[in-house]
Amino acid sequence: MNILLDLSFDGTDYCGFQVQKNGISVCEALQNGLEALLGVRPDVKGCSRTDAGVHALHYALNFHADTRIPMEKLPLALNQKLPASIRVNTAVEVDEAFHARYSAHAKTYHYHIWNSQIDSPFSAGYHYKLPGALDEKAMQAVADQFVGTHDFMCLCSAGCEVAQRGNTVRTIIQCTVTRNGQEVVISVTADGYLYNMVRILAGTLVLAGQHKLNAEDVPAIIASRDRSKAGPTLPAQGLFLAQIDYPKE
Repeated sequence: MNILLDLSFDGTDYCGFQVQKNGISVCEALQNGLEALLGVRPDVKGCSRTDAGVHALHYALNFHADTRIPMEKLPLALNQKLPASIRVNTAVEVDEAFHARYSAHAKTYHYHIWNSQIDSPFSAGYHYKLPGALDEKAMQAVADQFVGTHDFMCLCSAGCEVAQRGNTVRTIIQCTVTRNGQEVVISVTADGYLYNMVRILAGTLVLAGQHKLNAEDVPAIIASRDRSKAGPTLPAQGLFLAQIDYPKE
């Protein structure tokens, strides 16, 4: 059967989701758990690669396996075989043609900024601390300019395989900036992403919040296709994959 899992994970100690040679990945840890539980090591299809240190509130993946464990009991059974930093929330059987990445039509990321001179003792590993005041209204004005279908080469780090093939057009469906006390959260929903796209977009919005660029600057930044025209790539620990949207059927 084709099984879809919904995961939450703390990405601090992982080199990303996809299996790599330079460290333990979320996928490798999950496959270790699956092998311990099922006696086989299934090929796993993830909805996104995610960078080293990036977290997930909801991460989707699918794999094929034969098991007599009921789907409602699979999360509890599998969680006993996984490190505490990874948890399976739900498991469901899906159509044979379902693919966690290619069946998704949108993904939402959140980037968390702690806008204070004093860090939080409870969540320092889950946000980017920025002591200088940020103008979230100015950030939102710039965020609005990125919404739509554009060539987002300016928001793509070097080494992106997709960019090397010339496929850098994406659609940002929604981009919002909200403040709750000292925390500023940037939420981005798009049909796909380039390498470090959200972290660069967040860095660009920070410049707007510092009044170093404004909404009128954005069209020229996008048209330039020049990475150097956009803001810095913010650290990974503030980034969370928050939601994956699939067709209801």
